[in-house]
Amino acid sequence: MDDNIRSYAAAKALLCREHDTISDDLFTEYGVNRGLRDLNGKGVLTGLTNISEIISFKNIDGERTPVDGELWYRGYRIETLVNELGPHDFGFEKTAYLLLFGERPTDAQLEEFKDILGACRTLPTNFTRDVIMKAPSHDIMNSMTRSILTLASYDEDMGGLAIENCLRQCIQLIAEFPMLACYGYHAYNHYENDESMYIHRPDPNLSTAENFLRMIRPDNAYDELEAKVLDVAMMVHMEHGGGNNSTFTTRVVTSAGTDTYSSIAAAMSSLKGAKHGGANIKVMQMMDDIRAHVKDTSDRDEVRAYVSKILDGEAFDHQGLVYGLGHAIYSLSDPREKIFHGFVDRLAVAKGRHKDMEFYEIVSEEAIKMICERRRIFKGVCPNVDFYSGFVYELLGIPMELYTPIFAIARIVGWSAHRIEELIGMNKIIRPAYMSVMKEKE
Repeated sequence: MDDNIRSYAAAKALLCREHDTISDDLFTEYGVNRGLRDLNGKGVLTGLTNISEIISFKNIDGERTPVDGELWYRGYRIETLVNELGPHDFGFEKTAYLLLFGERPTDAQLEEFKDILGACRTLPTNFTRDVIMKAPSHDIMNSMTRSILTLASYDEDMGGLAIENCLRQCIQLIAEFPMLACYGYHAYNHYENDESMYIHRPDPNLSTAENFLRMIRPDNAYDELEAKVLDVAMMVHMEHGGGNNSTFTTRVVTSAGTDTYSSIAAAMSSLKGAKHGGANIKVMQMMDDIRAHVKDTSDRDEVRAYVSKILDGEAFDHQGLVYGLGHAIYSLSDPREKIFHGFVDRLAVAKGRHKDMEFYEIVSEEAIKMICERRRIFKGVCPNVDFYSGFVYELLGIPMELYTPIFAIARIVGWSAHRIEELIGMNKIIRPAYMSVMKEKE
């Protein structure tokens, strides 16, 4: 039966290509923007938000001019939120409070919020055994999504749309996400890779970053710098406006009046897409490919020659792309990358991997020069946060299968904030229009 359906689908796919292809000329003729973006990459306005803001251009002397990127959470620049942390402080919980509730917590409010998250770091009885360890998958995002939807079965008010109920559900999921990711990976690693199985329970007194490292490692061991770098990574990935694909998905599904579990599961399905949350994996694969074809990774001329082949579509995946460089919104710089760069450098030195860090910088600098020379990109090209995030996770010994789940552990905070805002402020189903170009047939 499997061979029959595959053969049938392969044959019928030709019909789909014939009847579902729409000419570029029609998009131009009717003024329809592919992907809700104009020819300059600017997104079509589809809503209003109070949660965050991204700035990459400013009006200077009457002209739209590229500027260094800015990312604001609830009126505060992300640099401020990171830089104000003390050397022994972790910012994930403090930033989550800000995004969810719209104001910065007092010390007492922060401690109360941490206590709530700590108390929520638990799963229903036998959930790990009966749900996560059944049908394990190398795709941890799929494993997590299945777990999210199953958790709905344990919630007596699963479908209630009262704000306090949805907020309760969001907070519980924020606390549970690291467990769903780590346990999903351990189940896969045991059953599929034949490795040892270990399940470490989270410590309610530790931060989200500390707990993740504690749960993923056999010996529970981590040092403060490792936890600090992971904490910053999650802070800068936590929110990025309402227009990114997974957050917009959250708002679209929320507007239909569905439950929290379904809306977050939909966002997970969006984030796992290779065009959205999987970019750092492509960077890692590309860098490994460059290493394999370059004798001396410190030789700029040699690196430049091979990167030139990648840009010409003659090497790596033949797509002509240097992954991790450029961004749909940012032009001169990605503020998340600028923050992250210093922490990555510290971790690389501590791990004895400073030569690898220099290699990343050489690839970035040389590739940007060539991209600007060849493609005349007026707004500028910069490394984005994905260029270094995979390298950081490798330095932390985190398996590649968990790279996108870490993104989700951070971004669920932003999804939750947008879900609440959609429920309170919009109260109207999102229903865009599509123009039919179908030809009538007799």
